[in-house]
Amino acid sequence: MKCEFIIENIGQLVTCASPGGPKRRSAMQDVGVIEGGAVAIGEGKLLGVGRAQDIAAGFTAAETIDAVGRVVVPGFVDPHTHIVFAGDRLDEFELKIKGANYLDILASGGGIISTVKKTRDASKAELVAQATERLDKMLECGTTTCEIKTGYGLNTETELKMLDVIRQLGESHVMDVVPTFLAAHAVPPEYRANPEAYVVLICEEMLPLAYNCLFGAQDGQPRVTAFADVFCENNAFDLEQSRRVLEAAKRLGFALKAHVDEFTNLGGSRMAIGLGAASIDHLDAISDEEIELLSRSDTVGIVTPTVNFNFGSREFANVRKLIDAGCAIALSTDYNPGSAPCPSQPMAMAIACRYQKLLPSEALNAVTINAAHSIGLGATNGSLEAGKLADLVIADVKDYRSLAYEFGSVQIESVMKRGNWVEV
Repeated sequence: MKCEFIIENIGQLVTCASPGGPKRRSAMQDVGVIEGGAVAIGEGKLLGVGRAQDIAAGFTAAETIDAVGRVVVPGFVDPHTHIVFAGDRLDEFELKIKGANYLDILASGGGIISTVKKTRDASKAELVAQATERLDKMLECGTTTCEIKTGYGLNTETELKMLDVIRQLGESHVMDVVPTFLAAHAVPPEYRANPEAYVVLICEEMLPLAYNCLFGAQDGQPRVTAFADVFCENNAFDLEQSRRVLEAAKRLGFALKAHVDEFTNLGGSRMAIGLGAASIDHLDAISDEEIELLSRSDTVGIVTPTVNFNFGSREFANVRKLIDAGCAIALSTDYNPGSAPCPSQPMAMAIACRYQKLLPSEALNAVTINAAHSIGLGATNGSLEAGKLADLVIADVKDYRSLAYEFGSVQIESVMKRGNWVEV
């Protein structure tokens, strides 16, 4: 069979293949290493993945690329980010060093609210330019697919502005971008005395407008897959408010995500799993009963070790327990200005291995195939399997475990997205 090109002389071809869905339990330790492998690529897809001799026997190519014994892994997938925002939170960085906690800063008008003020004032062009720079940083670290949330507008005008920015990023940037509508990220100052009115605004006005923006029919087909999200937490949205937001989104046709159990357990995991959420995110305070529910569901648990690291915390989500219980687990940077200013999935892997006791194999599966399933792209992204998108990374290492073992440097040699090499 003819193909556009073949990448050969791969030291370790790490497929993370999982045709049956996200990996669980012992399967998390299997990254599908093929020693001395090769891949055949054409029309943006992987046509063949396997041993070099098998690829050479089955394909002819106009161009052959020598990987010089390096490691090839799937392009990383980041399933939880907040990279559309204006300004920074450098002052709060110092406050946290001095001992202030996240909820104290949020209650005093800082945190999310401080970014909201700056994002409301920023033009659409400014937000696109700044977010593009952040996507470029992520690409340099090997991420080829990501989810991006709104949530720094907290009014109809700015939330829809952010949504349009995310749409533009998906059209203009090489990375695949999955949008999530998160108007229920915090209660804005103008509704602090009447949060119920803000919940009504989200359910009755903002979500329908967001749905129309994202799912406006084009030849009878939705333009994109998109999610709605809520932050179920003290000083944000309580359990009943969170349920109402997600139920309203589900009725409209959104897929669901939920920030739950980051600081306190309000029952959000049980509620979101019951509604069929694609993912529940953070999980630091998830209960044993909810872990059991998660293990028996199709919901993926997304953990964000960069947040705990950034807070200087010694407490992390118990990912070892979650994996051993049979939960499908993904890792994310949670790239955002306040709690996780980190573009690097390899850094998230490094932290998870050290503080949450993941093996490098488990961490790699968590930022590839499982992360792809958590944003609805498991059939096309997240692993190196014939028929999937040709999204891959050539790492300048001899063993894939080095991606989590070494930290503080960029080990990514080359990045391919949809069969095209991209500048990093």
